[in-house]
Amino acid sequence: MKKRKIQWMSPLFVIMAVALLISGCGQSTGASSSGNGSKEESKTLRISFNPGPYSDQFKNGVAPYLEKKGYKITYKEFTDGIQPNVAVANGEIDANVFQHSLYLESINKRENINLIGAVQVPTPPMGLYSKKHKSLDEISDGAQVNLPNEPVNMLRALTILKEVGWITLKDNIDPLQTSLNDVTSNPHNIEFVATEPAQGPQALQDVDFAAIQGNFAIANNIKLTTALKLENMTDPFTNIVAVDSKNKDKPFVKDIIEGYHSQEFKDYIKSNSAYEGYRLPAYFNE
Repeated sequence: MKKRKIQWMSPLFVIMAVALLISGCGQSTGASSSGNGSKEESKTLRISFNPGPYSDQFKNGVAPYLEKKGYKITYKEFTDGIQPNVAVANGEIDANVFQHSLYLESINKRENINLIGAVQVPTPPMGLYSKKHKSLDEISDGAQVNLPNEPVNMLRALTILKEVGWITLKDNIDPLQTSLNDVTSNPHNIEFVATEPAQGPQALQDVDFAAIQGNFAIANNIKLTTALKLENMTDPFTNIVAVDSKNKDKPFVKDIIEGYHSQEFKDYIKSNSAYEGYRLPAYFNE
């Protein structure tokens, strides 16, 4: 009987076969990619939030809608306004929710990126608060007023002070270049204390009045209804879902928009007393 020769595959052939197997199984899925061969599209959406109400809005009112469409959603938290935008531009995350369009414009210029607002979200307005005074009439000479040190949000705060009659401002102020030099009269000799926006709630304990952005007020359990004055919020200051401009027509962006426009989301917001005082986007009237 002839002995059969045992044939061995060459090491190079084995390496090539393993490499092909790995490359075939290692395809990652992004926000708009699908798993080949599956009956239902498999999609991952990576989204970030800063402290405030926007995470709860999304998780309770929008995420269920997206999950029904096959999305797996991962979340990330940031505490500043630059990193989440750079992360979207770099493709580390797909979208973020924390800012209004004027602030986004300033970061686009600063970081040389090109993010856009996909859809507006219910937004708590900035308010003027005090722990030491119960009325705006209690403004005294030399009173300390805390306000955000970012140009765009400083303009919002200064506009509130103008509306209550404490200061006057220059005409046609550039929101991206706002400074305290834009104050033209200060009859109460207000001492302005400009800090990072997130520090407003902490500064409230030490100053006479503080102009605090709505998301930071909510995050620190400060009710909007306790404000001595809420801003008359206009569209440029209504917060948005920010995405990279190159992704504006991607399915995941369209699905996010649909989620916010859905009746389920509208019902969630309107039925929840926690959102009283919020500025609601125009699509709530559709």
